[in-house]
Amino acid sequence: MEHLSINDQPPPPPFPQGPGQPGPGMPAPGLLGGGRPPQPQQLPAQMFTTAAQLLDLTDKKLMVALRDGRKLTGILRSWDQFANLVLQQTKERIFVPPGTQSPAQTRGLYADVDRGLFVVRGENVLLMGEIDLDRDDDPPPGYDLADLELVQTLAKQKKAEEKAKEKRKVQKLFTIGFEGENVGEALL
Repeated sequence: MEHLSINDQPPPPPFPQGPGQPGPGMPAPGLLGGGRPPQPQQLPAQMFTTAAQLLDLTDKKLMVALRDGRKLTGILRSWDQFANLVLQQTKERIFVPPGTQSPAQTRGLYADVDRGLFVVRGENVLLMGEIDLDRDDDPPPGYDLADLELVQTLAKQKKAEEKAKEKRKVQKLFTIGFEGENVGEALL
């Protein structure tokens, strides 16, 4: 991979040598000193370390994982300098891990909820990546498609169980002298 910097000059274009043709050291008639018309310098995508990297992902299907645990898929239509995203044809995929419905359950369940046009605040994006369109219709490994209402019910139950477990953990830690940032919530 090349190591490029903003100050690097692009390589000079080859000039045909022939009668009446200027050589590499001679400017062409009507053109500026280097033998070519002035052009705005374009930087390669690898040079950007900010939201400008989203340029390559515009109009492509993405999976976006949010800080609150939601997983969205949609087509990236627009973005700004804060990495706020506008996703079109967005679907939220809800997962229920194996063993949630019964201990004998060996495969997880998932369902998709249509969300349409979706605006995501950039600070809430945890992870995102382009979806391989050839494998887009395949179910996630270890998961089976299920009824949306069943998956939503099981996901709510699982979330309530995890919240209760976390509350018990914080209370137990508080009783032995640990004071964390969530102590006020657990004691209320």
